[in-house]
Amino acid sequence: MNMRSTRSTVTFSNPFTLSGYPGDLPAGDYEVLVEEELLQGLSFEAYRRTATYLTVRGRGRHAGRSELRAISDSDLKEALSRDQGAAKKNDHSDAALSPQEDGT
Repeated sequence: MNMRSTRSTVTFSNPFTLSGYPGDLPAGDYEVLVEEELLQGLSFEAYRRTATYLTVRGRGRHAGRSELRAISDSDLKEALSRDQGAAKKNDHSDAALSPQEDGT
């Protein structure tokens, strides 16, 4: 069975939570590792995702350590969507408007 791994980086602008894990994770850049296996018997090359992991760096007494947390693709997309929604909400705050933008 042929496997491949790809890495990418996602950025959270706000603290966030992941389904199945306690506590908040801080805002920042996180590496995502995706493992896929080659589908056999096809006339073209195709892969099936077998696992997705989020690399979480330790804090406090666990600083310097990192952990791969298994996460579903849908949970990751949902967490990123919540983060983008929170960022947009913060960008449209009345408190953020200058007097010229306020229009009152």
